[in-house]
Amino acid sequence: MRPAAFATFFVVLALVAVQGQASAQRAAAPAVKAGATGESKTPWGDPDLQGTWSNQTLTPLERPAQFKDKPVLTEAEAAAYEKQLVAAGDVDNRTPGTVQDVNLAYNQVWWDRGNKIVADRRTSLIVDPPDGRIPSLTPAAQKRREEDRKASDNEKFAASWLDFDVYSRCIIRSALPRLSTGYNNNYEIVQSPGYVAIMQEQMHETRLIPLGNQPHLTSTVRQWLGDSRGHWEGNTLVVETTNFTDEARGSTFQYATKNMTLVERFTRTSDRTIDYQFTVSDPDTWTRPWTVKMPWNRIDGLIYEYACHEGNLGLEHMLSAARAADAKNK
Repeated sequence: MRPAAFATFFVVLALVAVQGQASAQRAAAPAVKAGATGESKTPWGDPDLQGTWSNQTLTPLERPAQFKDKPVLTEAEAAAYEKQLVAAGDVDNRTPGTVQDVNLAYNQVWWDRGNKIVADRRTSLIVDPPDGRIPSLTPAAQKRREEDRKASDNEKFAASWLDFDVYSRCIIRSALPRLSTGYNNNYEIVQSPGYVAIMQEQMHETRLIPLGNQPHLTSTVRQWLGDSRGHWEGNTLVVETTNFTDEARGSTFQYATKNMTLVERFTRTSDRTIDYQFTVSDPDTWTRPWTVKMPWNRIDGLIYEYACHEGNLGLEHMLSAARAADAKNK
């Protein structure tokens, strides 16, 4: 068996074991509810975060200019803003005969971003800095951003699959941390003694997070979703992730380098809500660390397969179209 295949087999086996253990534990001794906040414990005593969750929200990452000096809306303002955002997404933006004809053929039927902003009516998901804006990019990060934009413009003339970002290649949706997008905002959390597993609907990755004082991987080992290590601070799961990679375009968060540090905090605040916060820091990208706060809300039902696989027909057709464009332009 090849090393890569063996590694894949080992990870899958570990995840099956985690899910099997957790299912067996729950069947043998259901989690015990405690308190009006919805707090519950696993049979082995850890706070229980298990279930299927969604981080969908209409609240933008950064505070819009129209709310520059208004971090929180009134109820009436929030209702009007939600109506405005839903209406803006419920349009067909196609221009027949153009490259974007199909890319923009989406209306509200397709979107799954919900129809509400966050419950506390904040005007941005960013809570630090106080202005609700991403801190300034360093000159090096600005250069990476421009290079990424140029590469995106050139995808239609790609010479090989390596010219596409990792999303187009169906490897990962985007780097950690994950933000709410137009659809596929669902997650499943499974726990067992010593581990927490978080399955992400899009692009069907699963993070297997060891708990305790285990050291991170050495700096020579880099992974698409980094190397995560977790521990409990009271009822909050704190996860620190390092060892990211920048080997392919789209494999970093907001133009960060592979040396970014991500600290996430998961706190069960009710039976149907997790308070999720993250802080990212990377001196080579931003002039200061910044923090996001957003809710994860329980969803009822299963997460179904997101069928996007590396090497699928979509990529083959994009490359053949690029070769046809090359021939036409000669």
